[in-house]
Order: sequence, then structure tokens, then C-alpha cells
Amino acid sequence: MSTVGNRRSSLSSSTTSSLAKRQASSSENTGKAAASRAKKRAPLANITNQKNGSRSSVASSALVPCSSNKVTKAKKAQPASFSKTGFSGNVLSASANVKPSSIFPPKITPLLRDDEITTSSIASIPVPRSMDVAEEYRLVPDTLYLTVNYIDRYLSGNVMNRQRLQLLGVACMMIAAKYEEICAPQVEEFCYITDNTYFKEEVLEMESAVLNYLKFEMTAPTAKCFLRRFVRAAAQEINEVPPMQLECLANYITELSLLEYSMLCYAPSLIAASAIFLAKFILLPSRRPWNSTLLHYTLYTPSDLIDCVKDLHGLCCNSLNSTLPAIREKYSQHKYKCVAKKYCPPSIPLEFFHNEIH
Repeated sequence: MSTVGNRRSSLSSSTTSSLAKRQASSSENTGKAAASRAKKRAPLANITNQKNGSRSSVASSALVPCSSNKVTKAKKAQPASFSKTGFSGNVLSASANVKPSSIFPPKITPLLRDDEITTSSIASIPVPRSMDVAEEYRLVPDTLYLTVNYIDRYLSGNVMNRQRLQLLGVACMMIAAKYEEICAPQVEEFCYITDNTYFKEEVLEMESAVLNYLKFEMTAPTAKCFLRRFVRAAAQEINEVPPMQLECLANYITELSLLEYSMLCYAPSLIAASAIFLAKFILLPSRRPWNSTLLHYTLYTPSDLIDCVKDLHGLCCNSLNSTLPAIREKYSQHKYKCVAKKYCPPSIPLEFFHNEIH
């Protein structure tokens, strides 16, 4: 029994000593591993400084000079809120020694250069083309008048580059067609009209710019609205000429005013009434153009029309020498009664502008 007891005690003591040695060795290994990790691991502040330093060094070394066109495209691709923050919304480090002017050029106030024009010469570019498009696609006349109205209103507060005037005209015509036409042409057709000079996205972007500037006020009184009513009143007392001829001639004179910037000072109703006055004078030079019926429907006396009639008369007399023959060629066709070829007397008797109405 004593031998067994001695063996058990020796085993227990040996076991205890081996366990103690293992624990000591494991704790020693754990301490060494922690010490090695502590040596390898850098403080958090150092990590932050290293990252910030690497960002600034990469940003400053990666910057390369770029053209203004590329900068413009890059600015367009960024969101509106992208100023001091990145795409993720995190503020860029202040330690990055990068000047904003080295990334984006300073904002320049647009000035009128040689390649830019104002409203005074706008009609010579998009309006004749808009007339050709309206004729080709058989759009209603109101679409053309609204197109010119939108162009004039947009250019009254914006300076356009000459290369973008056709884009403006196409966008305004697309808006007017959506407003007036039953089946308006699609945006792809307007891109085709420009010989694919502009992409679909550019046309839609310009459309959005026009709509936002006009504040979506699309309804506008045009000369065509008044002319349609005034022609009916004028045709009641004319038996010498067909009413269709009078209507075509009045439309021809009114459309001539679309090309002239100086005609914007007259109200649309005044232009329509003056076109009726001049059309009747051209068809019947020996008769007084104005009567009590026209006075009742237009609310204009002959003396109210004198300035506008003289300006329209000058446009008719100079249409042969005009550098924009689109309207004259249009109304020289047989379907418009060839009214553009009608002889226009060089002067209008002043007594026709007296308020003696019978």
C-alpha cells in the first residue's frame, strides 16, 4: 500500500510540475508575440498622418495640365453639390496642398467675343432654318411663331455662341411642336435635321435650359393668333380678289417681320393689323385699306398703324435684295398664290392713314 501511495504522489507531483512548465512557456510565448505585434503596429495617429501624407503626395503628383474643354466636361459630369467634398461626401484633407485653381479654372464672366452674337443678329441663323423645317414637316404656322418667340425671349437674357444657335433653334422648335402639334416630331428627328451635329442629350439639355429660363410660360400671344381673326374681318368687304390671296399675302408680310429684330418693338396685334393694311393696299392700291369693320375688330385706327406699316412696307420692297430668301421662296410657290411676286408700290399715300373711316 505504501508503494502504491508513493507512486501516486510521485505522479501527481510530476503532473503538477509539467502543467506549471507548460503554463509558463505559453505565457512566455504570448508575451513575446504581443511584444512583436506592438513593435510592428504603428500608432493610430501615425497611420492617419501617413495616409494623409500619401493622399497629398499622390494628388499633387498625379495632377497633369488639361485643356479647358476637358475641364468643362469634367465639371458637367460632377454633381451640383461637388465643391469641397468628394463623390463619397467625405471632406478632403486640409493637408493636401492642392490649389482649387490647379484643378478647375477660375470662373470667368462671359463676355461678348467675335464668335458670339446678340439678339440683333439672331434671326439670320436659326429662324430661316426653322421655317424650312416647319415647311418640310408640315407643322402648323403657330409652331413657327412660337419657336421665334421662345428664341427671342431666351436670347433676351442669355449670350449664345454662334455654333450653338442652331441647337437653340432646334430645342425651341421641339418645345413649340410639343405645345401645338397633335403628333410632334421626336427628338431623334430634330437631331437628324441638324445632320446629327448635336446628340440627343445635347438637345434635351438645351430644351431643359430654355424651359427653366422661360419658367415654363409657354403660352404667348403671336401675330398669327390675331391675323387669323383679322383676315376674316377683312375678307368680308373684298369682292375683287379671292380671300385666299389676301390671307396668303398677309401671312407673307407677317412672316417677314420674324426675321427683323427691329419689329420686336411692336405688339403682335399691331403687326397683324398692319399686315392686313399693307396686303389690302398691295392688292387694291386705289382703295382705302381701312374701314369701320376692321376698326371694330382690331381696335386700331389708321394713324395707329403708320409706323408699323412703313416698316413692313420697307421689308416687302427690299425682299428681292434680302440675304435671307427663305420666306420669299416659300411664298413664291403656286400653293401660296405666288404672293411674293406681287408688285409692291414704292410709296403709300399719306391720306390713307387719316382717321376718316367710312
